[in-house]
Amino acid sequence: MDVTSVAVAAEMPSAKVPSVKVSSVKVPSAKPLRSVTKATASGAAAARAAKAPAKPLSLAERPIDQIWREYRVSPTEEVRNFLIGRHLDLVAYAAERLHKRLPSEVEINDLKSAGAFGLMDAVESFDPDRGVKFETYCTQRIRGAMFDELRSMDWVPRLVRSRTAKVEKVRKSIEMETGARPTEDEVAARLNVSGDEFEKLQKDSRPISMVSLTRKCFETDSSKDVREIDVVEDGRQENPLQAVQKQDLQALITKGLSRAERLIVILYYYEEMTMKEIGATLDLSESRVSQMHSSILARLKAQMQHRENTEE
Repeated sequence: MDVTSVAVAAEMPSAKVPSVKVSSVKVPSAKPLRSVTKATASGAAAARAAKAPAKPLSLAERPIDQIWREYRVSPTEEVRNFLIGRHLDLVAYAAERLHKRLPSEVEINDLKSAGAFGLMDAVESFDPDRGVKFETYCTQRIRGAMFDELRSMDWVPRLVRSRTAKVEKVRKSIEMETGARPTEDEVAARLNVSGDEFEKLQKDSRPISMVSLTRKCFETDSSKDVREIDVVEDGRQENPLQAVQKQDLQALITKGLSRAERLIVILYYYEEMTMKEIGATLDLSESRVSQMHSSILARLKAQMQHRENTEE
């Protein structure tokens, strides 16, 4: 049915208009505008990334062999500090091992400081073309720097140390052979030196040593360690036992003596005054004091002999 017949049928009120079925037509859907924009932007970013230069790798991400070779060609402070920081653990390890065989007076921080300087020298002089690992090379340099620091701290000359080691080596060898402690003559004969020379070696092998009073003396069961200052004898302190014995002996000796005789004994033997000083104190002549002293000794000797005979 065409359009004209449809229009005529619409004007006719009684006429029935046949139904017309219109089939649905699928129209292809257009892509969303946002998706197109994203795809375009990502493509442009990929293109820019392809054109941009590659980002250089950090020192930690690069191979260590490559870093060493570049540092040999053009050394920079940044690369030098990176190489030093990378191998600082070797300094701490060497310092801890060496500190176990040293006296407690030596600070481990001093060893680490000396080892750090040795590590710096190793970084400056290392040549990767020789086919040696840097860890093997720098370990010897670190230990050498620590030994140099120990020698500078030691106030005893190296010749004295070598003589001491020589004498001790011979002494230990003789002791291992005989099973007994060797005498000085045996050590001198083994060293093939005369008596005077061996005496000089003995004198050099016993140098005056300095000991820290805060050093730990020995282990204890308690949590507090005993230090050297805790066991040093105080010569100014008088022994209580000796003081009591001294008083008893003084009372025994002066028993039965006159005042002048008692003063002579006390001033001469306890106060350590001379005969002349005692005479000036007691207003007596020196010869009179000496005469009284001899008489006192004779009497005391007779009393002691009588006491021994009585006890027997």
